[in-house]
Amino acid sequence: MPPAHTGAPVIPGASTPSFPSSPAPLVELRSPGRPGYRRMSLALFAAGLATFALLYSTQALLPALSAGFGVTAGRASWTVSAATGALALFVLPLSALSERFGRTRMMTCSMVVAVGIGLLVPFAPSLEWLVALRAVQGAAIAGIPASAMAYLAEEVRPKALVGAIGLFVAGNSIGGMSGRIVTGWGAQLWGWRGGLLAVGVVALACAVAFLVLLPRARFFRPASLNPRAVGRTVAGHLRDPLLLRLYGIGALFMTVFGAVYTVIGYRLVEAPFSLGQGVVGSVFLVYLVGTASSAAAGQLVARAGRRGALYLAVTTTALGLLLSPGDSLLLVLPGLVLITAGFFAGHAVASAAVSRTARTGRAQASALYQSAYYLGSSAGGTLGALAYHASGWAATVGIALLAVLGVVAITLYGSHAARAERRRTLTPGGRAAAAR
Repeated sequence: MPPAHTGAPVIPGASTPSFPSSPAPLVELRSPGRPGYRRMSLALFAAGLATFALLYSTQALLPALSAGFGVTAGRASWTVSAATGALALFVLPLSALSERFGRTRMMTCSMVVAVGIGLLVPFAPSLEWLVALRAVQGAAIAGIPASAMAYLAEEVRPKALVGAIGLFVAGNSIGGMSGRIVTGWGAQLWGWRGGLLAVGVVALACAVAFLVLLPRARFFRPASLNPRAVGRTVAGHLRDPLLLRLYGIGALFMTVFGAVYTVIGYRLVEAPFSLGQGVVGSVFLVYLVGTASSAAAGQLVARAGRRGALYLAVTTTALGLLLSPGDSLLLVLPGLVLITAGFFAGHAVASAAVSRTARTGRAQASALYQSAYYLGSSAGGTLGALAYHASGWAATVGIALLAVLGVVAITLYGSHAARAERRRTLTPGGRAAAAR
């Protein structure tokens, strides 16, 4: 599915760089034109593409899975929710383990396990086995974003870091989109098992490229595992009101996105649209709009401020939701474009604000945001599918609009809290306290 926004798209799974305690000599760090930089960038691009193609590989196939196993949309949606939920639970512990055992070792182990399971998934004998395999796969995938950004921060010159991170993030985005498209067309040609096998083979090729190309880490310094220290850092973040609001915003935005994109396949294969599985998979090309909107989020914040940018993102998302119930693709597709653009912009603003807000333990602050984000994805996918099964697309839109209202409420409360804080610091007593 990140660091303070720098113009590169902010994608699920990217985490805040954890800078080494003993900086390496600047002349030895990698940068464009120097040995190893291109190999490193291509390796991490391949890693991002493989893992995020696998993470969402069943989302475009949900109608076919429902038909193949004879289950409802709600039960089939667990093939997505199990993977994203496990990723949410394992991001924080795996980020801690990478501090002790190394970034490249963690990424390699995660990649091998995730791709290996990806090649087993097409042969799952039952839905229960498929969900279980997807959960283990999601947990394995968590080791990639937990380590990749820290690896780049330790190995790359600061001025070249943005470009290196941008290429990894691009791999995330393209992987998430291409995984859905490959499985969609593969399912149309060979059935859902063939679609999953096709994306598994693509991921295997990317994993081989990653293992061959990735340069060894030269500046990693192992840190001792100190669960108490990590616990204190995490507890401090969870007591920060602003961070809690940002985690809530990320979770609610992803609830909208998870609900819409988990269910849209069911709607488009049914009347009045009756689209083929391959065409439904191609609908995920709309993700390119999100890549552009997240890249523009930094300029939007500069012009409108963080809360202004969030209001614009949530309004865009809501307009898309209100368009989507139409019975014409001329309404549904623009609705998806607006939902996608609003979601990615809002996610970019919130995730970048986490990096700016956390003064210490930024890796843990980012991991907590990712946990909330992917839990929102799991909740949205499951609730959206249950609502669709009960009352159709309108019910799914209702769930999404409730999440949108939650974002509005949190943002309004943040505006109120900021005004109250400014009034407090402007009083004589507040100025005296601030001076102390």
